[in-house]
Amino acid sequence: MQMKFYSPLTADFFPNEPDYEDEFYDEYEGYPQDGHELLEYETAIRDAVENDTRDFGGDLMQYYHEDDSVRGKVVTAIPSVEVHGNKLCGCLTVELKEPLLDDEQTVLCNYISGQYSDGWGEGFEQREIEVEDGKLYVHFWQDHDFELKRDVPDVTEFKKLLNRPKKPKMQLLGQDGNIFAIMGRASRLLKSAGQSDKAKEMCDRVTASQSYSEALNIVSEYVETELSPTPAPKRDRGDAR
Repeated sequence: MQMKFYSPLTADFFPNEPDYEDEFYDEYEGYPQDGHELLEYETAIRDAVENDTRDFGGDLMQYYHEDDSVRGKVVTAIPSVEVHGNKLCGCLTVELKEPLLDDEQTVLCNYISGQYSDGWGEGFEQREIEVEDGKLYVHFWQDHDFELKRDVPDVTEFKKLLNRPKKPKMQLLGQDGNIFAIMGRASRLLKSAGQSDKAKEMCDRVTASQSYSEALNIVSEYVETELSPTPAPKRDRGDAR
């Protein structure tokens, strides 16, 4: 499994032809650049990170020497850059054997923060990155407002599935087998469950069906009948006492 952590990215930019009279230009620090301004340099910065980390396979866990659960769960932790929230950010991609607990995630983030400030990141920010209009020195670590923020997947679709109306139950055996009688019962159940749009959709499909069995299967898509797919049984986890 994989996790991503985003962090703010800044840089010092030194143009090829600096304007020493510009009040915003500093001879020693250049022009400060934030994540929005760095968007145009995304490829150059990513390539520079890959080149800089090639000797150790890009994996910052190579320097993690604790013999603990974090070491056991984290396979690799690879820094790069990625557009996130309309700006260029530091992006740490973490491959895991199994999910991290909250305290383990804190340990990992503290370790990576140290790598960004005093380890790999300290060396990287001293490396010149040539771009078309000048030179960049990129900082993964920030003195203020630094945070490794975990990327949380969009759960909108998952919530839709959770909130999806349940299918009403309807028995077929022992009831009137006329397809229009079956369709009528199913339609009333759907309307009672607040699914009038589904009732109309079902009736239209049943009416256009080519056979009795096809019509029954269509009905069973909208209401739960003996023909509806049976959920796979849950695996026995043993006695919970």
